[in-house]
Amino acid sequence: MTEYGYFLSCEEFSPKELVEQARMAEQAGFKALWISDHYHPWNREQGQAAFVWSVIGALSEATSLPVQTAVTCPTIRMHPAVTAQAAATSAVMLGGRFRLGVGSGEALNEHILGDAWPPAPVRLEMLEEAIAVMRELFTGREVTHHGKHYTVENAQLYTVPEHPVPIDVSGFGPTATEMAGRIGDGYISIFPDEEAVTRFRKSGGGNKPVAGGTKVCWGPDKREAVRTAHRLWANEQLPGELAQVLPTPRHFEQASTLVTEERVAENVTCGDDVDEHVATLRAFADAGFDTVYVNQIGHDHRGFFDFYRTKVLPRLAE
Repeated sequence: MTEYGYFLSCEEFSPKELVEQARMAEQAGFKALWISDHYHPWNREQGQAAFVWSVIGALSEATSLPVQTAVTCPTIRMHPAVTAQAAATSAVMLGGRFRLGVGSGEALNEHILGDAWPPAPVRLEMLEEAIAVMRELFTGREVTHHGKHYTVENAQLYTVPEHPVPIDVSGFGPTATEMAGRIGDGYISIFPDEEAVTRFRKSGGGNKPVAGGTKVCWGPDKREAVRTAHRLWANEQLPGELAQVLPTPRHFEQASTLVTEERVAENVTCGDDVDEHVATLRAFADAGFDTVYVNQIGHDHRGFFDFYRTKVLPRLAE
């Protein structure tokens, strides 16, 4: 049976707000947590971008739920050897309740050190090598690696969990999805795409876990909820590869002027219609996802969690 988790947005909320949301999510009956990993928000209206590994440390003391990054890019801004240390420590603090979600990243977060932003095939190649390096380090043995993209010399993680950290791979196109099936411990997507799930499983994913996430804007006034979703997350409606190549929040704001409130209303579940919220999450379950994470846009989290606790989650359990 599909489980339902809550998606913590580091781009929109402060660290303390995220920790409080995690507590509320557990009390409301959600079974797991996703947390985004960003250096910048997508736009300045969102206004936050905490260091995710510090927040995960706080989550380990605030909740008993499993936690996963959705997603970390371990290729440019952070070297895979450093990412591996952060992930291993997180897994130890969470008592093994941590999965590392990885992806090929966005220029928005990864170009900050002045590195060139590679084309998609090179980014996937870098990601595959980074995953191999991290898996070696998770063994706790000394690792020396001289690869095409990364060098590691005499590196050894001394703080490691009892079992290696699972690495789930995000994939939006066929190539990335097939790579996730071939090398991932699971698959991550933000689209309820049954074809992608099938591709992952046929590419080697088998019965490994598939996780998906979506955003909603709960509120008693649907028009106001649409305006909130448009103000904060119009960037999610940008087409093609713009999300991967635009370099700053300012550029996302410029591009998002092309996104209308009507487009947001068509693509984001807004308001307080129980059937609409249930249908949005069930679309992922029907597509074969094992866990579905939902994020509330805006600040009325007490109302959102009460709505999901009393009306949406019980329906999804039927």
